[in-house]
Amino acid sequence: MLGANDGIVSIAGLVVGVATATSNASIVLAAGLAGIVAGALSMAAGEYVSVSSQRDSEKALLAKEAYELKNFPREELKELTAIYVRKGLSEKTAMNVAKELSARDPFRAHVEAELKIDPDDLTNPWHAAFASAAAFVCGALIPLVAVLLPPQPQKIWVTFVSVVLALSITGFLSARVGGAKARKAIARVVAGGILAMTATYFIGRLFNVSV
Repeated sequence: MLGANDGIVSIAGLVVGVATATSNASIVLAAGLAGIVAGALSMAAGEYVSVSSQRDSEKALLAKEAYELKNFPREELKELTAIYVRKGLSEKTAMNVAKELSARDPFRAHVEAELKIDPDDLTNPWHAAFASAAAFVCGALIPLVAVLLPPQPQKIWVTFVSVVLALSITGFLSARVGGAKARKAIARVVAGGILAMTATYFIGRLFNVSV
C-alpha cells in the first residue's frame, strides 16, 4: 500500500504540473513515463538497500548466537530459561521448557526466543525491491492514464477525482490491514495527494507554455 500510495501521489503531482503547463500530450506522457521509471527504480533501490542492511544485521546476530551456543551452552540455557520466566512461567517450568526446546533444535529455540528471528525465513532484498517497484508502478499508472485519456479541458479535474478515489481505496485497505481507523487513514493520504497536486498545478500555471 505504501508503494502504491507513493506512486499515485508522486506521479499525480508530476503530471498535473506538466499538464497544466502544456497541452502537448506527448510531453505529458514522456514526463509521466520518466517519472514512473525513476520512481520505481528509486523505490526498488531504497528497499533493496534497507532490507539488505536488515538482513546483514540479522545474519550477524545469528552468527553471534551460534558462537555463544557452541562455546557457552550453560549460560545460553540459563538465558533462555530467564526469557520464559519473564513471560510468566515458574522457574522450574521455564527450565523444563528451555531444556525440551533446546533438545530438539537449540539454535532455533534460542534465536526465536531471544532475537525474534526465524533463521529459515529471512527477508529477501530482491523480493522486497521488486514488490516495492511493482506497487509504485501500479499506483503511478492511475494518474498517468487519468491525465492522458480525457479531452484537454477535463484533464486536470478528472485526474484530481481519480487520484482522490484511488487514495481513498488504498487508505481504506491499509487501515484494514493495520487494524486502524479507516477515516483517519483515508483523510491523511487524500490530504497529501490533494496538497501535492495543488502545489504542482500552480507551479504549472506559472510556467504555462501551452501549445
